[in-house]
Amino acid sequence: MSRIAKYPVELPKGVEATISAGEIVVKGPLGSLTQSLTGEVGIRQEDGKLSFAALNDSRQAKAMSGTVRALVANMVTGVSKGFERKLTLVGVGYRASVQGNAVKLQLGFSHDVVHDLPAGVKAECPTQTEIVIKGSNKQVVGQVAAEIRAYRQPEPYKGKGVRYADERVVIKETKKK
Repeated sequence: MSRIAKYPVELPKGVEATISAGEIVVKGPLGSLTQSLTGEVGIRQEDGKLSFAALNDSRQAKAMSGTVRALVANMVTGVSKGFERKLTLVGVGYRASVQGNAVKLQLGFSHDVVHDLPAGVKAECPTQTEIVIKGSNKQVVGQVAAEIRAYRQPEPYKGKGVRYADERVVIKETKKK
């Protein structure tokens, strides 16, 4: 059995889980998330905790029990606290602003880049060179941050580009004559 699946997921106050035949729905103060389930993992809810177990001894079932447990734990955290990713713009003239449900980026191109945000994801710009992406679904928040970063990845000689706030860019030495 997966070592991760052995630990139950506690449901904090205000969060409730509904388990049906093929899916689990977690509702909380920040919204509702749904995850489809495979037939190889059993979920039990008792005393405000969700416990997970593989329904057979196959390698696939044991692996999926830990995967499903991690996904449900992220869902519980998402609907109770939420997730956020911070991006930093490094470069002369690089700016960002939020316009409605889109992020407008000036990244040194001849045109502004406008990135539309999916439902359930919000962005803030505390300064012109910082972007904070927030949402309840960890996967979607990470995907949006990766898409914005992909417009201008940090280059290795000057370090210019869009990077995660905790990312370290190793600067290469320039060619010597």
